[in-house]
Amino acid sequence: MIGLLGKKIGMTHKFSEDGKFIPVSVLEAGPCFVLQSKDKSLQLAFDKVNPRKVTRPLAGLFKKAGVEPHAFIKEIKVDNAKDYKPGQELKVDVFKEGDFVDVSGISIGKGFCGGMKRWHWAGGPKTHGHTSHRRVGSIGSSTSPGRVFRGHHMPGHMGNRAVTTQNLKVIKIDSTNNLLVVKGAVSGAKNGYLIIRKAKKKK
Repeated sequence: MIGLLGKKIGMTHKFSEDGKFIPVSVLEAGPCFVLQSKDKSLQLAFDKVNPRKVTRPLAGLFKKAGVEPHAFIKEIKVDNAKDYKPGQELKVDVFKEGDFVDVSGISIGKGFCGGMKRWHWAGGPKTHGHTSHRRVGSIGSSTSPGRVFRGHHMPGHMGNRAVTTQNLKVIKIDSTNNLLVVKGAVSGAKNGYLIIRKAKKKK
């Protein structure tokens, strides 16, 4: 199992040979550089950044690996970590057309949201003098159980969390521009960082 760090470019579409409309996401996948090779994982760096924006400990890590400073650093589990060396470059060609990938990103933040938007509540009656159109209403029983159950759907912070979209089919690879085109949508805003891994299973 191998993966790359990347960035979401945006969404577009293409047509299959039989004329079907296919929505696709365009991802910038790599080039990534190996910073450390551990027992069962690789520490990768992506997206070059101004050296002045890197802390001294990270600057030492980049210097030790012989890699220019990068903005995005993550570890990816691999089966054969010893086959990779610090400073080694990984490109989008680790994938091929027809592969299935799992893409992890941070979903777009929506701020503080009410229950109707966050959990798709139907809402209360809107006529005959009712005033609880969008309110929470009762959230628990009286003496039994005498408390509110954990995990109850309530208003709160929506979005801005890690989301993994699994089994996305690789439609096209552009090795020249390090672009990966996958079928469907991935979480995150444009230019948001992603972790792209080969899927363990196909649908």
